[in-house]
Amino acid sequence: MILQLAIGTAEESVRELHESLEREGLRVLRSRERSRPILAVAGKIPKTLKESLARRTEVETVVQPMGELLLVARAMRERPSIVDVGSVRVGGGTVVVIAGPCSVEGRDHVLAVARQVRAAGAHILRGGAFKPRTSPYQFQGFGVEGLRQLKDAGEATGLPVVSEIMDAADLPAFVEHDIDCLQVGARNMQNFSLLKAIARAGRPVLLKRGLAATVEEWLYAAEYLAEGGCERIMLCERGIRTYEKATRNTLDLTVLPLMREWTHLPLLVDPAHAAGIARIIPPLSRAAIAAGADGVAVEVHETPAEARSDGPQALLPAELVTLVAESRVMAAVTGRALHAPPR
Repeated sequence: MILQLAIGTAEESVRELHESLEREGLRVLRSRERSRPILAVAGKIPKTLKESLARRTEVETVVQPMGELLLVARAMRERPSIVDVGSVRVGGGTVVVIAGPCSVEGRDHVLAVARQVRAAGAHILRGGAFKPRTSPYQFQGFGVEGLRQLKDAGEATGLPVVSEIMDAADLPAFVEHDIDCLQVGARNMQNFSLLKAIARAGRPVLLKRGLAATVEEWLYAAEYLAEGGCERIMLCERGIRTYEKATRNTLDLTVLPLMREWTHLPLLVDPAHAAGIARIIPPLSRAAIAAGADGVAVEVHETPAEARSDGPQALLPAELVTLVAESRVMAAVTGRALHAPPR
């Protein structure tokens, strides 16, 4: 249950309500919303207590969110959240483009791609240093050395960087190399030990939807992060597994308007992993922004046929330029703007 208190409620009254609920054996969580006090109550709440809370003068609205979702629930904020990734603000009426190679393939290569990403007008550099692959014989990434090369490329071009973390044991390396945003991939969405560990890292987290996860399961994974202390969470729809074989996965854009009702977290879309086909990524990106996405994440490679992973879904640098330009148009059509390039 979420209690939205009246604007201007005295801090003493908020504290008294908080303490009275805890005396009932309930856990109380407070929103970091500044404009009004908002309290979330976890646990089984007796009917009589619910009724008495609704009658309190300082309680303006009582909201029953989906299931036990509290911290990520839409009612915990007055407006959708904004997440800062370096100098890039995700959410808040602007659209961002995340781009880069699927895998970091070497210092010179990732630097060249980073320069192309920057020149195209994209905002955040992506690159995999630790790669979860279906086959154990496929390229698994360069590990810590890949993180170093990615961060160096980001610093050389002024782009914040995002990379996927697969194991909590690798967290110190991500922090040491100052990776701006930690990505939790689809295969690890419900790796709760990993979520608990990275929640304490103080970094923005990009949480991808699992291969066969429901929206509710996805949001509960985000709740794990929020409950663990992570205040900068972004959700990324990347396609789900269905019976359809025409594309790598099925891109579920229907969730975007629904998620706006259920959560305050920024929403991104990765059409590359959904489609697996480079030529249809631009129209899917346009559709994602039209449906309300705060940004898209795509892959780019100078020679996709030679890429060490996911070459068929990699855009050419010139195609990225076009995608960014089209994203600017689609953002304007939906009453928003493309984010300014990083400084």
